[in-house]
Amino acid sequence: MRDVVAEALARKEPLAVEGRGSKAGLGRPVQAAHTLSLAGLSGVNFYEPEELVISARAGTPIAEIEALLSERGQRFDFEPMDYGPLHGRPAGEGTIGGVLACNLSGPRRLKQGAARDHILGVIAVSGRGEIFRSGGRVVKNVTGYDLSKGMAGSYGTLAVMADVIFKTMPRPPAETTLLLRGLSDGEAAQAMSAALGSSVEASGASHLPYGVAARVISGELGREAATAIRLDGFGPSVAARAQHLSAGLSRVGPLERLEGEASERFWRDIRDVAPFADGTESPVWRVSLPPMQGHDFVMALRMQAAADAFYDWQGGLVWLRMDGGRSEADLVRGLLARHGGGHATLVRAPEAERLSLPVFQPQPAPLAALSRRLKDQFDPAGILNPGRMA
Repeated sequence: MRDVVAEALARKEPLAVEGRGSKAGLGRPVQAAHTLSLAGLSGVNFYEPEELVISARAGTPIAEIEALLSERGQRFDFEPMDYGPLHGRPAGEGTIGGVLACNLSGPRRLKQGAARDHILGVIAVSGRGEIFRSGGRVVKNVTGYDLSKGMAGSYGTLAVMADVIFKTMPRPPAETTLLLRGLSDGEAAQAMSAALGSSVEASGASHLPYGVAARVISGELGREAATAIRLDGFGPSVAARAQHLSAGLSRVGPLERLEGEASERFWRDIRDVAPFADGTESPVWRVSLPPMQGHDFVMALRMQAAADAFYDWQGGLVWLRMDGGRSEADLVRGLLARHGGGHATLVRAPEAERLSLPVFQPQPAPLAALSRRLKDQFDPAGILNPGRMA
């Protein structure tokens, strides 16, 4: 791999770096002469369940790793999402290197963080054609700048990862989801805030408005709005916390429950944005903003454009599908600035739109200058995934 990067550097021929292509539609189209595929760089280097640590080659499918962890009653606590279905590809194609490169997470991020909070170490090749190592097998393993975390969210523009080391966690033996039915977006925001502010230690809080609820777990919920609070842990603890939370939520609206596998299926669909995985290229936005501003932002947007939405992270993450067929980037980001600020990323759109629009939230000038200096240090010739982020 180092030789490939060094050859590209010598020839000044940019490389498109990818795992198995499941996130090729995420970010701007890469302008490169050749593709460096890591699909063949696959396999687990070591897995030590007792030490809660696993190392794998960057091209290893995340589905294979999660299956291995499940056999030992463990998981990745940051619940990495699978972008494949949203982009019309089969589920399970994403790689462990792509998880870190895109800093993936799921509904549990509000409690456990994202991939960058669970990475322990990496071996990678910079755009200079130099191999570097960062971190190791334990949490406190870095003095100075943590290059492992620096790779998170870099989308392959700083280095080509070869090996990654992640910490794992035990899988809780019990899980239940409390569902409030029929709430408006504003009512749901209040209910989720109350639940997350209580002592029940919820690990998920999502709201599916009317109609959107019918697009998860094979339509079993029907069309009525569903506001979901997830609890997991040891069985007696989950039962006691669910009883305590139910006593408060029952005053808000009718309550239902999803237990075990049904609850897992529900949150997997939320994680992978199943309501908008419709086989089209209709623009989809991932918008993060203050949780109590989410529903007001969506209402203001709907006054000016056709949009469908649902909420995760207690309302702090809004998934938008623009039903009018246009990305409406200026409108989305303009309204975002007036509702507490945040980030809006265009995660699905036709290639022509992704070429002409700032797909990622434009950075303030000081931060953009810092990003350029970081890029210049790792990839001064700009040969890795040029154009992917800016």
